[in-house]
Amino acid sequence: MSYQVLARKWRPRTFHELVGQAHVQRALVNALDQGRLHHAYLFTGTRGVGKTTLARILAKCLNCTANGRGDEGITSTPCGQCDSCQAIDEGRFVDLIEVDAASRTKVEDTRELLDNVQYAPTQGRYKVYLIDEVHMLSTSSFNALLKTLEEPPPHVKFLLATTDPQKLPPTVLSRCLQFTLKHMPPERVVEHLTYVLGEEGVAFDESALWLLGKAAEGSMRDAMSLTDQAIAFGQGAVRHADVAAMLGTLDHRHILGLAEALADVDVQRLLAEVAQLAEQGPDFAAVLDELSSMLHRLAVAQMVPDAVDNSHGDRDVILQLASRFTAEDVQLYYQIGIQGRGDMVHAPDLRSALEMTLLRMLAFRPQGVPKPPRTPLPLRREPSEATATDVSAQASVVETASRESQPAAEAEARSGAQPESQSKPLAEAQLQTSVPSAEEEPPLQEPPPWTVEADAAVIENEAAQQTAEPAAMAEPEHAAEPEPTLTPGPASEPEALEPATAEPPTAQPEALSEAIPETRPEAIPETILETVPEVVSEAVSETVSQTLPGKLDNTKWLECFDSLGLGGLTRNLAGNCLVEGDDGTLLTLRLDPSQEAMQAEVHQTRIERALKEQGMPRRIAFYVAELSTSMETPRQREERLNKERHAQAVDLLNHDPHVQKLQQAFGAKLIESSVKPADAAR
Repeated sequence: MSYQVLARKWRPRTFHELVGQAHVQRALVNALDQGRLHHAYLFTGTRGVGKTTLARILAKCLNCTANGRGDEGITSTPCGQCDSCQAIDEGRFVDLIEVDAASRTKVEDTRELLDNVQYAPTQGRYKVYLIDEVHMLSTSSFNALLKTLEEPPPHVKFLLATTDPQKLPPTVLSRCLQFTLKHMPPERVVEHLTYVLGEEGVAFDESALWLLGKAAEGSMRDAMSLTDQAIAFGQGAVRHADVAAMLGTLDHRHILGLAEALADVDVQRLLAEVAQLAEQGPDFAAVLDELSSMLHRLAVAQMVPDAVDNSHGDRDVILQLASRFTAEDVQLYYQIGIQGRGDMVHAPDLRSALEMTLLRMLAFRPQGVPKPPRTPLPLRREPSEATATDVSAQASVVETASRESQPAAEAEARSGAQPESQSKPLAEAQLQTSVPSAEEEPPLQEPPPWTVEADAAVIENEAAQQTAEPAAMAEPEHAAEPEPTLTPGPASEPEALEPATAEPPTAQPEALSEAIPETRPEAIPETILETVPEVVSEAVSETVSQTLPGKLDNTKWLECFDSLGLGGLTRNLAGNCLVEGDDGTLLTLRLDPSQEAMQAEVHQTRIERALKEQGMPRRIAFYVAELSTSMETPRQREERLNKERHAQAVDLLNHDPHVQKLQQAFGAKLIESSVKPADAAR
């Protein structure tokens, strides 16, 4: 017996054997079971997706006579054993008239065909006309077909198939029930080839089947034909190396080498890989396409590792390689690769275009950023119960510490002045940990804000008016005195501050003496302290705590956010956070649930490094929860300020006399969306 090719041997004979067209299968099966049949069907789709196969299965369903059906009815499950089914499978059924419209385009051929429509079927229940590539008919043929297609005899069914439905007249389309067959994805092709080769007893490599599935370009028939060719090429087996040689595709190891060189930021290795590729004379545009496809798989691996396919037998390698990239780099490289692919037509030669695209990827990578560490996948993490428990425990510790510190602070504020020998060491210790660097130091020519507030409070006190006047008069002298410039360095800061002190005011609260010893080297008399109300002490203490760095709350987080110097996705992530709690070592940030997918260890490391550079070393912990409406995130604050500036700019323009003259003279209208505030325009 002669060999039968796989495409014919494994052609589906029932709806249940059909692969990849579930939407068409469901509609036709339901119509057959319920007896709601149309008189004309149009099947559209690319080559090899099953248009003719579907038409033949439908013809069998209409004419199957198994199980004593006779002329009683039709079925959605043809038996394949009766005379009608076997005749249709063998291509000798009298009442199935198959017409190749590409070879019979004349109107005379169509009229000859329609002359026999009125006669009853000879063998089956219905006379079925299967017209393939119907778009090839001439206009006269379509006109001759219209009337019969609209009102055929009850025993006639028209099954039309085409790969180009746009060429069909609208009058034909409106008379047919149209089904569009889907393009076969490589995953479905590989799945079917695995089943077929398993039944045939042919050894194969899964990666080889992925090459065949991609080369088929959505056509199952092409995939089966290529598989036949691969079996012959590989002497009875389907191996990756043989299929790659047969198809002339690239060795995937070179693409992996390019990706690894990008991960290591190794320009020398990158150019060496291109040189090795050039020795094989490849299509450099295809090389860039393969690299872009790999970058897409890396992005999927970073977000959803389980969704990565094994298209080249390299799933484990892709997962390992994805941990060496940051999400920003993958997106940047992919975008540059896609744009470079379009620019290749303008390049002097394709190799230089590929090299320039690869070099552009590394050139646009942020400078000064070290090679990314291996990041555990996925980058998008679901909050676990343990993490939620840790965060809640840390929050409770912060709340307990704050409650315990409040009574101590109140008692300390109400107590009298301590001896200088006790307060001075404590003040010096606080100065070591709280004084910012010289770059962040406010100008020394201006009086400190807490001094002004303290003097104002003392002046308002009637019992201390006479004592406070010399202090208020001494303040301009203090501001006018030339002061030495502070030199950076943590060891020299306390010594540099001592010469800058002037005569202290005679009325100062005790809390201020503890926090800022350099402004009051001598103890304050108790008689003055007794006249100062407790309100002044609490106000000054609050002012000092706001001025000097300490525990972060959401207000301080908003103030210091821009100074952190964050950028890109890291700034976007941090800008959507509120401060949940700060115990001095661990800063808990509440993250908007819509930004949960952006969580990554690399962003956390950058935020911690930025805080450390600002003199606030902290470990970061994210807590995903709905944000409080009573507080603002840095992003919300920025949007609010932008809206306010925009509204102010629009209002100024509306009241501008020149703009009003233009509106009156020409009926002009101000396009508010085009207005940009001056600071935003710069």
